[in-house]
Amino acid sequence: MKFSRSKLSILILAFSTSAVLFGSCKAKKIAAIPPAVQVTEEVKPAPTPAPVEREVETAPAPAPEKMPDFNYSNIQFEFNSAVLKTSSYSVLDQIAAEMKKYPAVKFNIKGHSSLEGTEQRNMTLSIDRANAVKAFIVNVGVEGSNLTSIGLGESKPIASNDTEQGRVLNRRVEIEKIN
Repeated sequence: MKFSRSKLSILILAFSTSAVLFGSCKAKKIAAIPPAVQVTEEVKPAPTPAPVEREVETAPAPAPEKMPDFNYSNIQFEFNSAVLKTSSYSVLDQIAAEMKKYPAVKFNIKGHSSLEGTEQRNMTLSIDRANAVKAFIVNVGVEGSNLTSIGLGESKPIASNDTEQGRVLNRRVEIEKIN
């Protein structure tokens, strides 16, 4: 094997450095690395590339559905009757549809009457009105155990009983969510 002078010089330097570092005496310890072999330049790792941001198209998260107020009022009745006005049917269908979305929510169905008639008759009428609304809602699929009928008679008017228009407004059922 032939070595060039520069390769031979490097080879001799490597052997001589090894002999100094790993000397033949096992009891000797190296005090320091000779200055010719010390590395004075600090090697820095290559910088990591910045992460590339990519726009990922995702469907927008649906907004949380807000629970409706559930305080329904003015379900109307004819004079001295617990029969619902036909105009109340579509309102009650909408109410029932909302109630079905929240099967764990409980409701009070409060029946009211106008001032005509005796107090006892008005109380009975208000209970019958509340029960009529409850029966309608249960018939369209709402759980009956979530509904409580209450009769309040003539005790809580929302309009004056001095006019027919006011009395019509007082012949009503209101539905409210129980907290």
